[in-house]
Amino acid sequence: MEASVTAKHQEIPPCMQCLLKSRVWTQWSVFCPMLFYSLACWMKRFEMTRMAVRFELEDLNMRPDPEPLLTEMIHAAAYRGNTVGLPRFCPADNVDKIDKKVLHSYLRNYYCPERMVLAGVGIEHEQLVECARKYLLNVKPVWGTSSVANVDLSVAQYTGGIIKMEKDMSDVSLGPTPIPELTHIMIGLESCSFLEDDFIPFAVLNMMMGGGGSFSAGGPGKGMFTRLYLNVLNRHHWMYNATSYHHSYEDSGLLCIHASADPRQVREMVEIITREFIQMAGNAGEMELERAKTQLKSMLMMNLESRPVIFEDVGRQVLSTGKRKLPHELCDLISNVTASDIKRVTTKMMRSKPAVAALGDLTEMPSYEHIQAALSSKDGRLPRMYRLFR
Repeated sequence: MEASVTAKHQEIPPCMQCLLKSRVWTQWSVFCPMLFYSLACWMKRFEMTRMAVRFELEDLNMRPDPEPLLTEMIHAAAYRGNTVGLPRFCPADNVDKIDKKVLHSYLRNYYCPERMVLAGVGIEHEQLVECARKYLLNVKPVWGTSSVANVDLSVAQYTGGIIKMEKDMSDVSLGPTPIPELTHIMIGLESCSFLEDDFIPFAVLNMMMGGGGSFSAGGPGKGMFTRLYLNVLNRHHWMYNATSYHHSYEDSGLLCIHASADPRQVREMVEIITREFIQMAGNAGEMELERAKTQLKSMLMMNLESRPVIFEDVGRQVLSTGKRKLPHELCDLISNVTASDIKRVTTKMMRSKPAVAALGDLTEMPSYEHIQAALSSKDGRLPRMYRLFR
């Protein structure tokens, strides 16, 4: 080993031997391996992140619970080609296109002080300000600083429409007990943004519809007296799921119902859901309205018992509205919702075009025109179809 090192040292030109003896060369000889090691680690981390993204995309299409995929589809149908209708999950073809340059460009445009909120829970305000000045003020980020450009400030444009995905749902069971083959339907209508006064009545309406799976354990607070349980799951044993969701954004919103059933009963299932939408515009009973408001207030207060939730609530409210409404203010707004408010917001919602997402065996799926006609009728029934052969 010593002979080899000596021979190689003698082969180095005299000018390089001078560098070798100097401190500059010593520092470079230490820094160069560190540089290449850091670069190799960064590349490895990047590739492992790509692998994780690909795995999550594959898992999304294989998991038994279709709710994330249906939510993606209903937004794509409701806001076709714009804002919240664009893919939330990275398309598989784009994974390899995202590199360091793309990430830094995104961070420069969107991770700037004008678009950030520093929130703290369980800390004095002066101490938080002091920490911000110490660790955040005049600190140059890794991705650099430049004038913000190419920031998308588009306003969500509700379009309505339908997106269907034919898929074999017969082999999604993860264990020895097979899961029944189901077709999943989600129907939605435009509601309102969280900045509007109607946001609270829509939240109460969503709680009043409630719903869930047909195998819920029940018990207090599980929503067993909501409309989708009383009118749908308790009356139609063949329906496996009927759940109401409310998605609200800065410039629009979407209230939708997700339902699951055997592929042979899809048409009947769609008609049941459209009838529930029509019945929303009726007069809400005093007892069910008070129950929905009480349940919404109890969920709000229970969630705010956790510090991480309070922290997120502070950050989200200040970032989106510029201020924070305290829990007792929100409870007062919920208490002030009346049956006429529910009827008013529902009547307004029913004027919009429906957004429909369908996943599974869609042989018995009614057409979009028939669903739209049912939501425009008085009783929510689909137009009758007559077949010569079955």
